[in-house]
Amino acid sequence: MSMRPFRRRIRPHVNAELSFAARAEAGGDLLGALTHLERAHVLGQLSTAEHVRVHWRMLLWGWRRRSVQECVGQLFRLTGAATKTVFGWVPHGNTGGANVSPFKPMPVAAELQRLIDQARAPLS
Repeated sequence: MSMRPFRRRIRPHVNAELSFAARAEAGGDLLGALTHLERAHVLGQLSTAEHVRVHWRMLLWGWRRRSVQECVGQLFRLTGAATKTVFGWVPHGNTGGANVSPFKPMPVAAELQRLIDQARAPLS
């Protein structure tokens, strides 16, 4: 079974941000890693599979940081991502970390919005 068009189109961009996050964390740049995880979240939050995958990675990041707040927050968000994304019940632009309300829409950086719009464009 093939991936849905949005997921297929956005996945390379989500993968890139997750790779940047892993490299930043490996280099000791924890804030940089979180920034890339947040960007991956914004990009992938319209696809259930990508949304869940990014929250899983955020949970692992929180686990490695030994952050109870982040781990509890991500467990809550994982459940929401798995059950609500399919209905479109996501706060657009939310960065996905436990440091922000899981219900708060947020502005999207122009370059990320452009990638989202391209991934959502009708197939030609």
